Amino acid sequence: MNQRVLKVQQEDNIIVALDDLKKGEEIEYNGLTITLKEDVSSKHKFTESDLKKGEEIFMYGVLVGKAQYDIPAGSMISTFNVKHAAAPFKLGERKTSWTPPDISKFSSRTFKGYYRSDGSVGTANYWIVLPLVFCENRNLEVMKNALVTQLGYGKNDHYQSFASNLINEYKAGKSADSILENSMQSVAKNPQSPRIFANVDGVKFLNHDMGCGGTRQDAQSLCGLLAGYIAHPNVAGATVLSLGCQNAQYSILQEELDKRNGTNKPVIFLEQQAIGTEEKLIEEAIKQTFVGLIEANKNERKEAPLSKLKLGLECGGSDGFSGISANPSLGYTSDLLVSLGGTTILSEFPELCGVEQELSDRCVDEETAMRFIELMRAYARSAENAGSGFDMNPSPGNIKDGLITDAIKSAGAAKKGGTSPIVDVLDYPQMVTKNGLNLLCTPGNDVESTTAMIGSGANVVLFTTGLGTPTGNPIAPVIKVSSNAKLANKMSDIIDINTGGIIEGKETIQEVGERILDYVIAVASGEIECKATINQQDDFIPWKRGVSL
Repeated sequence: MNQRVLKVQQEDNIIVALDDLKKGEEIEYNGLTITLKEDVSSKHKFTESDLKKGEEIFMYGVLVGKAQYDIPAGSMISTFNVKHAAAPFKLGERKTSWTPPDISKFSSRTFKGYYRSDGSVGTANYWIVLPLVFCENRNLEVMKNALVTQLGYGKNDHYQSFASNLINEYKAGKSADSILENSMQSVAKNPQSPRIFANVDGVKFLNHDMGCGGTRQDAQSLCGLLAGYIAHPNVAGATVLSLGCQNAQYSILQEELDKRNGTNKPVIFLEQQAIGTEEKLIEEAIKQTFVGLIEANKNERKEAPLSKLKLGLECGGSDGFSGISANPSLGYTSDLLVSLGGTTILSEFPELCGVEQELSDRCVDEETAMRFIELMRAYARSAENAGSGFDMNPSPGNIKDGLITDAIKSAGAAKKGGTSPIVDVLDYPQMVTKNGLNLLCTPGNDVESTTAMIGSGANVVLFTTGLGTPTGNPIAPVIKVSSNAKLANKMSDIIDINTGGIIEGKETIQEVGERILDYVIAVASGEIECKATINQQDDFIPWKRGVSL
């Protein structure tokens, strides 16, 4: 029989329900008998003993909240009886000793990637088209409509045929009720055009709503992010469209490219106010982009060491199981890759609230630790100054599925970073330069964070979810990892890996972590397309340095 409850760490005073539990049930756990005072839904937590008002609540071995009222043993904790609380943090002693995992299964493994002149290796080979300002978004759409299908990169879906069937039923005089009842029949997909360039994975268009009208600091950060995408190992070259009069000037982009060794790639720069008509601009952009694709197509996949992988570690739509199954599995994968000489990136600073002391202590030196502490404190102040705070970070979906305080959510989210030392702490949109575990300051917003990690160099992203989210990226595979089997089965069109076997007692974290790395290698080699890539989930949102939680 599967275990129905779990106490994550011995010092915790709340217990996780792994199954729906009923009022009056007697829970036997570690020699204790706890009678439930109410129903406790799966993923939620209940008190191990009586708690007095103001008493501290611990989970994952850290402070995650305080009782707002007296809470009897066997009561479910909620936003009604518990409020967010997190332990203070300061510069402490270095705690960088760790036990690396056994890497014998992977020590001789490689992946097939695209080598770049700077020595980096891509897991894909894209050409990107990007605007320096939102005024050029329409021109990107015109280029996209002209190029994508013709080059064989159009999505082969059935929705156009599906809509056509609805129109035909309406023209045939069918009623609305009849259409609703009968129109869900399967529709044959249209044949997809073959790719013109076999070694180019696509032309991607990075629309955004920035570049002018905001602060100059936002323009600088935008250019840094765009430079990160141009310099990215998954990118062969870029076409950059500019209006001409905006804050985000090409000179700033060039400055940021110089910081990232991005000047060794072909970059086509076209300015509409200098060229003249829209027709001239777009024709020139299409022509030069096509010539660039001819050159990009000459690059072929070759064997590369796993040390060339850079994994972004992300979570979104988290649930009460995320910190028990999916996130610690990613942590084990992170530790494996770090031990193999690779790179991992942990971001989402609002979701590291409450574990700052542990993370700062794991930094390799005091300078790095202080950088993390200062970034965390500055971010928290900016949130408070805007009338918000990290305590407001959990979403309604998080709360409904057991993550009732930001500290509970954060303590589980931090498990993605494993146990290895932290080699560097970066502010957005800096580029990762050191192998090992890096921290990158980003919002908790899924797309902004994923966009940022890839801009900093992640060539694959592992994305855990307990509720389901379709987030992807234009240039890097985003592999979705489910915390529970129910989600994996329900939303199989977006989930790549199921870690629910951990909850069910069928697999260990180590086994799942190794299975995830196997999958990453296959995706990085182009042998498997992850669901976000198949669905062309090309999410791209730059971070405005105002508050975003």
